[in-house]
Amino acid sequence: MNNAGKGFIAVTAAYAIWGIFPLYFHPLYAVSAFQVIAHRITWSCVFVLVALTVRRELPALRAALTDRGVMGRLTVSATLITINWTVYVWAVTHGHVIEASLGYFINPLVNVLLGVALLGERLNRVQCTAVALAAGGVLYLAIVGHSPPWIALALALSFGIYGLVRKLVRVASLPGLAVETTILLPFALVYLAWCESSGVGGFGLGGPVTRALLIGSGPLTATALFLFAYGARLLPYSTVGVLSYLGPMLQFACGVFAFHESFDRSRALGFALIWAAIVIYVGEGLLPARRAQISQSGSASSGERSHTDVAS
Repeated sequence: MNNAGKGFIAVTAAYAIWGIFPLYFHPLYAVSAFQVIAHRITWSCVFVLVALTVRRELPALRAALTDRGVMGRLTVSATLITINWTVYVWAVTHGHVIEASLGYFINPLVNVLLGVALLGERLNRVQCTAVALAAGGVLYLAIVGHSPPWIALALALSFGIYGLVRKLVRVASLPGLAVETTILLPFALVYLAWCESSGVGGFGLGGPVTRALLIGSGPLTATALFLFAYGARLLPYSTVGVLSYLGPMLQFACGVFAFHESFDRSRALGFALIWAAIVIYVGEGLLPARRAQISQSGSASSGERSHTDVAS
């Protein structure tokens, strides 16, 4: 199998894992979201440190820990990913899976706006149309729901800003996650110790299934991130962008078909506007890549014909 095939499988697997997270976290509804996240941080840290040891990448971790600039940015990113994880777990365990999926549907468009606002990037007319449609969809959902879709907006903004911060930090994904979880680990351990000593700890009160799910959340989180980082290096950016919608599509399916959350016509119209924006956005991104591919193929064919003419 070539590198592109390996990359496609890895990235697809990563988004599939993220897409079925609602099925994983929903059985933990009796455990508070803060406890779930504290366990996720703790077991992610343990798993990532073991993985770095096996892969002999601990020097990269030490280099990051001794760099003040990197540590400052990763402290910010650690705070943002904690907010994102907490909102997501709360949404899943309180019957808001569909709205959580909306956050990840609009996340790429939020990234576009962050690029314009903070990195000086410019939008063409097609991209402006996509962003306007998505904004219209969010506004419509706010009107019919009598309040803005706070869960979706919190997830999209926290993850969008997190991605922007990580983009500006020169550290690989796995060592970066190790630093983030190491920064958060003391807070997580103190909080979990307090919960257990107070008699409200989910780990102590829960059964073996609950304990297994809490422990497994760490390796599952790190595995998905590793698969994504590995696969993204082997694929064109446009392909990764298209595959990124697999996660929210699966989350949406979980909300509708597994948890039977309400999805009436008025709500569907708001989603339809956002999905239309996504189609326009993805299509606009794929078209230049396709043209470049055709151009390269044409140049190669022309080169082969010229070589044949010279040889004859």
